[in-house]
Amino acid sequence: MACILHIETSTAVCSVAVSEDSHVICHDEEHTSRKGASAERLGTLVDEALSFADSHAIPFDAVAVSCGPGSYTGLRIGVSMAKGICCGRDLKLIAVPTLELLCVPVLLRDTLPDNALLCPMLDARRMEVYAAIYDRALHTVRKTQADIVSADTYRQWLDERPVFFFGNGAQKCMDTIAHPNAHYIDGIEPLARWMQPLAERRLLNGQTEDVAYFEPFYLKDYVAAKPKDLLGNLHLETKKS
Repeated sequence: MACILHIETSTAVCSVAVSEDSHVICHDEEHTSRKGASAERLGTLVDEALSFADSHAIPFDAVAVSCGPGSYTGLRIGVSMAKGICCGRDLKLIAVPTLELLCVPVLLRDTLPDNALLCPMLDARRMEVYAAIYDRALHTVRKTQADIVSADTYRQWLDERPVFFFGNGAQKCMDTIAHPNAHYIDGIEPLARWMQPLAERRLLNGQTEDVAYFEPFYLKDYVAAKPKDLLGNLHLETKKS
């Protein structure tokens, strides 16, 4: 089959895993709410995973990376690391959509109705989330987009079928989406150890990326915060005194 290194940095959780022949043989993760943690910890986690595989003489076939949407900085760091390893070891690059990845532990862990729809959500800002809707076979029912959540945002699907909401964006929607077909699942995070089935399927189907030109799916353009005009403020303070 295949040996794949998996990298996930789309949220505050930084995680790395190695899978071989459809089994996850090692994984590690760092949970923190502090910004920049992915940049600090990812290198260490990747080095440990590579050392584990090398010490067991396990040759890698590809690197899979969660490609977004999610944290702009986190995605950029994860994809840069994945591309660097692919170049250095001459490996294939696999991109795994973050929202699709969120569905894996739900499908593995929970017994869902046959007609259930899955709505993974990542927190954006205020009442906005990045969300998509899938059926149980992970066919896209509604593509990924940024939603400003109201009581009617998902009503057309809720009126027809049970919809399961999960991910770090679902918590802030619980009080807003009050519908008998709305169900919430807590504790679902995008982790590298859940990437194996999605990454392996893409590798077997030849769905790999151009290492040189691949970019994450940011969904929205990055907007940098405007720096404070410290010199201007200092000048005003001097004139006042």
